[in-house]
Amino acid sequence: MQDLSLIAFDAEDLAIVSAHLQDALVKRSDMTFLPREKRFALYSSRFDWTALERGAKERVGAGLRFERVLKVLESGLRDQPQGAELNLLAAHFVETDAPAGFVTLTFSGGAAVRLEVECLEAELRDIGPRAPVEDSPGHADTDASKVGAD
Repeated sequence: MQDLSLIAFDAEDLAIVSAHLQDALVKRSDMTFLPREKRFALYSSRFDWTALERGAKERVGAGLRFERVLKVLESGLRDQPQGAELNLLAAHFVETDAPAGFVTLTFSGGAAVRLEVECLEAELRDIGPRAPVEDSPGHADTDASKVGAD
């Protein structure tokens, strides 16, 4: 099994990183902003979607870092205990004043982290360990046909 190593320099690259991070478990205590280094980093236990294609259900420890980060804003995280595992749903980039913009990390339950960046520079790297799991993540309540059906 080859470990994943991806970089992102634009929104399209980050969409690929995001697909590999869907349903990654992240503890609030495993996220950090280092303002002097202009770096935001987190450690996750990501579900390996490519392994699932081969019939294996696995999670692997993965590091995600963003460089050239100017500011970090959190929403819905302060109410979470430090050890609580958050489900990372997606990461996306919106360019505002090229090449600057905002990266948003969206978690289940409405929590989010927004990074103001000089430009998009991110890396996702599997760093282990890799472990089998019983179930694959599911999203039974996110059927797109139900959106706005109230």
